[in-house]
Amino acid sequence: MEETMVKENKMGVLPVNKLLVAMSLPMMISMLVQALYNIVDSIFVAKIEEKALTAVSLAFPIQTLMIAVGVGTAVGINALLSRFLGEKEFEKADCVAKNGIFLAFISYLLFLLIGIFGVGIFYTSQTSDTVIINYGMEYLTIICVASFGIFMQATFEKLLQSTGKTFYAMITQGTGAIINIILDPILIFGYFGLKPMGVAGAAVATVIGQCVAALLAVIMNVKVNTEIHVGMKGFKPDGRMIRQIYMIGIPSIIMQAIGSVMTYGMNRILITFTDTATAVFGVYFKLQSFVFMPVFGLNNGMVPIIAFNYGAGSRERVVKTFKLSVCYAVAIMAVGVVIMQCIPDRLLLLFDASETMLSIGVPALRIISTCFIVAAFCIVAGSVFQALGYAWYSMINSVCRQLVVLLPAAYLLALTGSLQNVWWAFPIAEVMSASVTVFFLVRIWKRVVSHIGE
Repeated sequence: MEETMVKENKMGVLPVNKLLVAMSLPMMISMLVQALYNIVDSIFVAKIEEKALTAVSLAFPIQTLMIAVGVGTAVGINALLSRFLGEKEFEKADCVAKNGIFLAFISYLLFLLIGIFGVGIFYTSQTSDTVIINYGMEYLTIICVASFGIFMQATFEKLLQSTGKTFYAMITQGTGAIINIILDPILIFGYFGLKPMGVAGAAVATVIGQCVAALLAVIMNVKVNTEIHVGMKGFKPDGRMIRQIYMIGIPSIIMQAIGSVMTYGMNRILITFTDTATAVFGVYFKLQSFVFMPVFGLNNGMVPIIAFNYGAGSRERVVKTFKLSVCYAVAIMAVGVVIMQCIPDRLLLLFDASETMLSIGVPALRIISTCFIVAAFCIVAGSVFQALGYAWYSMINSVCRQLVVLLPAAYLLALTGSLQNVWWAFPIAEVMSASVTVFFLVRIWKRVVSHIGE
């Protein structure tokens, strides 16, 4: 019992910088591996042909929606569970974990139906090119129908993170991503005597990696996560607890789902210029994940620290965690800006970029990356809102940035007839987002942060 309390209390007693680094670094490393997988996946698909890359790029909105539901729900589980642990409400923490596992299964059933009935409709709404449609249906059907792994992985990894065991979550994420990377070329091109599967091979590699990671995460929770108990024997869904999870999780789901809508809308705008523009947009998302993923990993370490110390009434530790997180996030993004500005052509050539793709992609990467540092501040602040139970602030900001500003701006700029102008919609939207973020941050500082511990 004493050992359990020491482990539980580390988020309230260890020096903040040491704690933040210890909790975030494993997640940053695992997410870097995940980002590397995303890039390698598209590199191999691009070697089939550019239309295969376009098809996989067009699948991104559904994959984003899948991640939105899985990770968004898990964010609610993470923040609520960490808060109950900080308040010493151990039975409630167990209840959160069990209901979270139940919600992961329900989420899978939703995307199973999308995979069976909705993939064809989704692709034909974006393009009439039968080659792209066939590639896309082959890829996305597998991703959706076999999506059980991604939902269980997201849930059980968040359970590990919520109790401070981010090292184990790093192992599960990293293992899944490495398996993806190894299997991609084997299944796509048919090495070791296997039949070449093309884009279907990329999808199969993805779901195998997710399922292995999910299995490892389950084992880790059973073996080492002694602060919570996830046995489902005799379990009955708790409507009240599910509502509390979604009070925090739904804004996160909506925020990421809005990203899905934005990507879908941008694809519709860009494809009016050329299919290559949508391929460039897909490649950009793969490349920027290598910069953004470490920041999201930082946030995964930050959220339980803030939630725990909010529950424990330690204002000083909450404030210090936030300030350090902003500094680290800005430093990471600054590196990304330098890379995108200096060698965008070399990045694109990783994907067998044609001259047309280079002419479109080089200015696109340089223009969009100008807003990375501003985005760093907004991302960290948005996660603080979630940790403190004000996730709706993040949702409102995301709606304004992506739907109210970015898509309309991109549409209006497209009317100029210049594809290059369209990319400026991203910096414009990020400046607006920063303004809204500052407004909400001042508001929550006065209402919540300044009163912690009173």
